[in-house]
Order: sequence, then C-alpha cells, then structure tokens
Amino acid sequence: MSPRRSYDQYCSTARALDVVGDRWTLLIVRELLAGPRRYTDLHADLPGVSTDVLASRLRDMERDGLTTRRRLPPPGAAYVYELTSRGRELLPVLQALGTWGGPALGERRPTDAVRAHWFALPLLRTLENESAREGLVEVRLEEGEFHLRLGAEDGPVYGVGAAPEEPDARLVLDAETCTLLSQGYLTLHQAVGEGRADVSGDGTLAKVLRGH
Repeated sequence: MSPRRSYDQYCSTARALDVVGDRWTLLIVRELLAGPRRYTDLHADLPGVSTDVLASRLRDMERDGLTTRRRLPPPGAAYVYELTSRGRELLPVLQALGTWGGPALGERRPTDAVRAHWFALPLLRTLENESAREGLVEVRLEEGEFHLRLGAEDGPVYGVGAAPEEPDARLVLDAETCTLLSQGYLTLHQAVGEGRADVSGDGTLAKVLRGH
C-alpha cells in the first residue's frame, strides 16, 4: 500500500483531507453511494482514471476504513467494493461540494464526459428538501436512468438504471432542468408547471412532487 501522506496539522479539516483529499477519492465515494460496485464498473464510470490509480485509491480507502471488499457468491463470484458506515457519512460532504460547484458548470464542454447518475446526488437533496418524505423515485434523462431513495438512513441512496421495484414516483426531465433544480434556480413544482418535468404516479410522494 502507498504510504499515508499527511498535512501534519492538528486540524480536523486537515485530518479529513489526509484521508479524502487525493484525486479521485471523493468521486469513488460518489459511485459507491449507489451500492456495491465491481472494479470494472467503477473504472467505466470514472473516465480518465488509470487502472493503477484506481486500484491504489481503493486500497487506500479500504485501509482508511471508508470501503470494504467482498466476494459475491456464485454465479457472480466477483469482488465488489462498498462503503462502510464511515464512508457513507461523506454523503452530505459531496452534496455540499456539488452545491458549491454548481455555478461553475456552465455549458457542457466537448471534452466533458457525462453519466446520468452523476445528477443523482444533487437531485436527491433537492427532492428531499421539497418533499420531506421517504420513497423510491425513478428518474429518466436522455442520458439514461437512475433511481433515488429519499430518506434512506442506511445503505445506497441512489442506484444506476431503472428502479428495482415499482417506484413511488417517476420523474422525466432533461439534464439542463436537472441542473437548474440542483442549483436552486428552479423548483420541481415550477418545472412541472412549465412543462420541463413530468411526474407520474398515484401515491402520496408523486402527488407531493407534482405540487398537488
């Protein structure tokens, strides 16, 4: 394992950065907030990271108590990485960083990669603030699908792809609207009223998200 580098400062911020300040570490946490992921899945959804750096970061994160690695039972028989409770505590940190970094997005550059589920954490915070309810929401963008677990106290807070079971609400919108929602320039009720977003479902959560 690579030796731990430290700022050698008696400061909680410095101590935190000793653990998560390396390039790619927090983005790996972002991916693992969706639940257990295989190495190949992580590499595919972290375009630009080398295999050596990814492997090194995963080893460091396991050493520091942020992740664990386990082998899936047959027929999977593959290793997956998942966050520990300590690692999951970084959710509000990532959401705060996303809020702070939102104004820097601007227009998408030709060199920018994008994955639908990269919108999950900012949108999760927005929907939880607007609805104050628990439930499963399936989200569809042109770039793909993901699902959110509003109010989840443990385990994955979002997932890649369609919801694994019947969701409490389905939300269809585009990336631009999703970004405006996350930045606070638009509420979901406004987006629905302006025809920029569609919420379907008959349950209470769907009605709340629609503004009924």
